Amino acid sequence: MDQIKIGKFIAERRKARGLTQLQLADRLGITDRAVSKWERGKTLPDSSLMLDLCGILKISVNDLLSGEVVTMEKYNEELEKKLLETIREKERADQKLLMLEVVVGILCIAIFVPLILVAGLVQMEEWLRVVLILVGFLPLLAATPFMLRIEQTAGYYECQECGHRYVPSFKAVFLAMHMGRTRYMKCPKCGKRSWQKKVISKE
Repeated sequence: MDQIKIGKFIAERRKARGLTQLQLADRLGITDRAVSKWERGKTLPDSSLMLDLCGILKISVNDLLSGEVVTMEKYNEELEKKLLETIREKERADQKLLMLEVVVGILCIAIFVPLILVAGLVQMEEWLRVVLILVGFLPLLAATPFMLRIEQTAGYYECQECGHRYVPSFKAVFLAMHMGRTRYMKCPKCGKRSWQKKVISKE
């Protein structure tokens, strides 16, 4: 979405309605600084305010997000663009989450391995050895549910039997055998088990 274009459009529609930034802000229950940020393209209106804002400016949400009044001829084209943009944004967010999972995993291993090596190779009292092993395991144990949640929700798994792409349940991901991000799971569509690869896009 073009925030600058949307901001200019909000300003144009506000002026066309004969409202100052302060008057518009008062009607929405926000500060005029927030309206100023919208109109300068610094931020977008919060989704909770969009319907009220559009009602005041006498435009549709589609008009607002397009930064212009959308004619019926352009409506389907704009809708398709927004749908594709939403899909691309989800894919980018999923890629970032999967990268975060890798970073968290590397950090956990970077803590775990040296502490286990020290506990195993250096002469020390048994209680201290146990403490080192526990300290090494704790970050890994704490991060595992977080990493599994990312595995479950970011992107999709693709059934190797029927090609169906889906988001599995947390339980299915947790219980599945895996090699990296490829997991042996049952497809909800064809009901067959296969080694299913993680993919970013739905299609």
